[in-house]
Amino acid sequence: MGANVKLFWILAGFFFLADAIYIFWSLNTYWLTLGTPLETQTPVEWVGTVGIALTGLLSVLIAFYLQRLHSAQGGELPEDRLDANIDDGDAEQGFFSPWSWWPMVLAFGAALVFLGLAVGVWVALIGGPIAFIAIVGWVYEYYRLNFAR
Repeated sequence: MGANVKLFWILAGFFFLADAIYIFWSLNTYWLTLGTPLETQTPVEWVGTVGIALTGLLSVLIAFYLQRLHSAQGGELPEDRLDANIDDGDAEQGFFSPWSWWPMVLAFGAALVFLGLAVGVWVALIGGPIAFIAIVGWVYEYYRLNFAR
């Protein structure tokens, strides 16, 4: 996590430097084209200036959060140690059924729902129950037949 903190602080500095260069470039372009008859021309292009500045602020926010989180954990994470193995960082990701067909049925139902939003509501009315049945089937697949407890 220490590498992530450093990375986001570097990104914040980069974006603030890029914002300053963007403002300078915008002002320079304005003064070079001052004789043009553009009544909507402003000295600073605000959309890009604010967008780059907010990106820098977001980088500061993430870096500050990760730095506080890293100091509150009290220990080093495996990815911060040079002598760590790959297996030190793997955690339990959950239990997944490799033979389950319900995710494919759910994807089909969700695709019909979104297609119905674009084409016609009647398609979404067909896809909604299919998606609902797939969710219920996926949740309860270990409560029936050979897998019942």
